[in-house]
Amino acid sequence: MALTLDEANRIIDGAVAKARELNIRVSVAVCDAGGRLVAFQRMDNAIWASAYGSQGKAVASAAFGRASGELSERADQPTPRGIAAAEGGHMIMGQGAVPIIRNGVIEGACGVGGGTSQQDEDCARAGIARL
Repeated sequence: MALTLDEANRIIDGAVAKARELNIRVSVAVCDAGGRLVAFQRMDNAIWASAYGSQGKAVASAAFGRASGELSERADQPTPRGIAAAEGGHMIMGQGAVPIIRNGVIEGACGVGGGTSQQDEDCARAGIARL
């Protein structure tokens, strides 16, 4: 089953709720398994760069099927660097996104930008928990 818009919006709602709890302002991106944007929101007064950070981390997480922070150590190795270049340079292999996996199938990812790396990941996990 593919990720639906309704599900993507529920994920965003969960991530934004966690951001409010943490008293931070973030952008939240949910992409499909191919790294294409399904839904996006930027909270009022979130930094503009968070829009790019959230999407880039979501793309990386969906591409590799793991939390984007787990990719940081290998980001400069030839294979991940080559994949990122071939994809168009949109991937950000830094902490803040988690994949959406159901029944062993990667359906997409939720990426968050605007807080600390750990806060971003916490918000993304809170969003995924809404599924």
